[in-house]
Amino acid sequence: MSKPTPSTRPGAYTVQKTGQRPAQDVTVVVPHQVRPGQDFFVQLGERRVRVKCPMNSGPGQSLRLTMPAEPMFQTSYLQMAPLTAAEGPGGGGAVARQNSQSDSDKPQAYLVTIPPNVYPGNQFMVDINGQRFQLTCPPNVGPNMKVKIVPPMPASEKQRTDVSKPYTCGWDDNRALGDPAAESKTQMFEVVVPPGVSPNQSFALKANGQRVLVTCPPNVRSGQKIRFQIPVTQTMVKHIKLDYDTPAEDGSATSSVSSAMRQSQQPKTGWSRTIRVADLKFQWVRTADETSGVAATALDTQAMNKFDFQKSAYCRQLTYMEGNDPRLRTGSLQWISAKDAVVDSRVAHKGQILAHYADFAEIQRASSLEAKLNWFEGKLCQPLLLPYEEGHIKIVVRRQFLLPDSVASIMSLSRVECRKKWRLEFMGEKGMDVGGLTREWFLLLTEQLFDPAFGLWKHPHSEAQGTVSIHPNSAVTCPEDHLVYFRVLGRILGRALLDRQLIHKGGHMARFLYKHLLGFPITFDDLQDLDYEYYTSLRKLVGMGDQIEYACLDFTVTEDLLGAKTSLDLVPGGADKEVTAENVGEYLEACLRYRMMDRIQPQLTELLLGFFDVVPEPALTIFDCNELELVLCGLPTIDMADWQKFTAYEGVFRNEGPSHPVVKWFWEVVTQDFDAELQARLLQFVTGTSGVPAAGFSVLQGNDGNVRLFTLHGTDPTKKDSTHDYPKSHTCFNRLDLPSYKTKKELREKLKVSVTVAAVGFDME
Repeated sequence: MSKPTPSTRPGAYTVQKTGQRPAQDVTVVVPHQVRPGQDFFVQLGERRVRVKCPMNSGPGQSLRLTMPAEPMFQTSYLQMAPLTAAEGPGGGGAVARQNSQSDSDKPQAYLVTIPPNVYPGNQFMVDINGQRFQLTCPPNVGPNMKVKIVPPMPASEKQRTDVSKPYTCGWDDNRALGDPAAESKTQMFEVVVPPGVSPNQSFALKANGQRVLVTCPPNVRSGQKIRFQIPVTQTMVKHIKLDYDTPAEDGSATSSVSSAMRQSQQPKTGWSRTIRVADLKFQWVRTADETSGVAATALDTQAMNKFDFQKSAYCRQLTYMEGNDPRLRTGSLQWISAKDAVVDSRVAHKGQILAHYADFAEIQRASSLEAKLNWFEGKLCQPLLLPYEEGHIKIVVRRQFLLPDSVASIMSLSRVECRKKWRLEFMGEKGMDVGGLTREWFLLLTEQLFDPAFGLWKHPHSEAQGTVSIHPNSAVTCPEDHLVYFRVLGRILGRALLDRQLIHKGGHMARFLYKHLLGFPITFDDLQDLDYEYYTSLRKLVGMGDQIEYACLDFTVTEDLLGAKTSLDLVPGGADKEVTAENVGEYLEACLRYRMMDRIQPQLTELLLGFFDVVPEPALTIFDCNELELVLCGLPTIDMADWQKFTAYEGVFRNEGPSHPVVKWFWEVVTQDFDAELQARLLQFVTGTSGVPAAGFSVLQGNDGNVRLFTLHGTDPTKKDSTHDYPKSHTCFNRLDLPSYKTKKELREKLKVSVTVAAVGFDME
């Protein structure tokens, strides 16, 4: 039986250039029905050529043609690869690993900094885990640059394994990660160790306008001076700190603000992503106040080391492991404190540094999302997406079987092939893909994958608001292999980001899932997106003191699996562990972890693995949660008349409503001065998502699932209950607290600041 050709078999094909077909002279005969000036087609081997009959020729006459040289390609069909289950808890996948070797038995790779005055060919010593190694500086590497090494395993360890190959991350792996132009220069700084900092303890500071994290050396106490070096470039930015999620002292999530806004408010005290001097990686820290110049700040160790209802935050940590098939990694997902979450600050590709921490910090100052996207496309996407001449992927699907054909195609690709050019073909159709077919395919495929009726996702309350979250029981509600679909969706979302494709409007995910994609801190307030009543009931436990024992709670949770009630332990032995005033913090953290990750851990693992199969994680540091939603889902179509019609008014606006002068200014600013992006950001700022209900603003929902109209609550900034003079939002109730400004200009400026710098958010009650 002959092998089906690409036109008769759906799936993915890799198309590789194999050579160049030389130019050749051929003789053809003009068909009898063709007249001078008319076109006709000639089949020359595998080539179908259009020819125009010369004016001095006619039917039956011979023509001499010269066929130009053209590239030759080889097309190969790709088989679908299976998912591999990660070893131990916290992983995705379905098929057990074939190789019994544990990752702990493999040699570990380390990043080593080349010492000063060491150049290619020079030898130097390095200490790793108590062992001393002599290394030779590789070519094209110099002082202060970093190289990856794999130390030899001790004999005792070699005896325990037959394989000594370290795990590498494919196209992200680089032998020399240094960038001579960016990292060959360093600058010395001196700082006084702040009060409360002990030896070997980290503290945050600003040096040359950069937010960095430094570890206090041994035998040094607070009040003493220390010196450290950081790399500098000609384009060194003024503000290296990337501000995202910043929970305030009262437990609300306040937005990052501009310098002018910071000066008018209390010092900002929240989680910030900063640079760790030891290895130049991004790390989340929480500081007590804002500093300037070369000043140091002790970290808020209470919030970073012990659960605090108002301050604590957590991040996911994804550990990559080899899969049975080299095309698909597997991985393990853990819940860690935000202070332990780090990510590389550089994007490397083919031995070159495409962007490093200074570039990311610089682009953070972009005034618009479009400016960020243009930088992202030119600086990262174009180099990461392999050129067409290096081969491309042809994906053939049948419209009536679009989902299974697409899943089989995407699951057959390696991570390198995920970055090749994709060309779509709908079987039986003559359309040629020049962008339109791919765009249609992205929308059709994501529409099916995000459809709650399919069983992978569910609406927290109803479909009115349009946000979806992962269905914890997708293994039951989706009759097929649900984890494969999540891996495919992750790859599709990653590819959509690189290609600037839009997904279906039903793909507006709950905010905490965007945080997982970006590696942002998860706070207790994020529970509101899933279950507002559950969130409020847990908050009440904080102030109960010893009376909490009368609630008769233990460390378990009850799940409803299609009508069957099941009790699950939140911690080992949870059914035998009562909740007391002493351990209520541990209980709240366990509840948060369960709702935010544990109950959807396998699905979330595959979604993340798929996403990072395409997009390097450091590349995402330029976006915040709001921006990622807008990039993937696009700017919403907002009916401003409908928005104004279904708006409620409270506070000082209650009596006059839309006739109040400040309200008039507000709508004039939103409709006349704000573009589509700012209008979408305002909607995110107040409601938590850019999704617009299909039935309009009359059915806008709050986090409790009830209809709550968009509400303008007028405040008087001169009264004691007004905490600041910037707009403040309450996403639970779709309410915007708007001070009674004296001028329209002031309202416009402060409203714009609030909606553009609110990376995660908003204040929440």
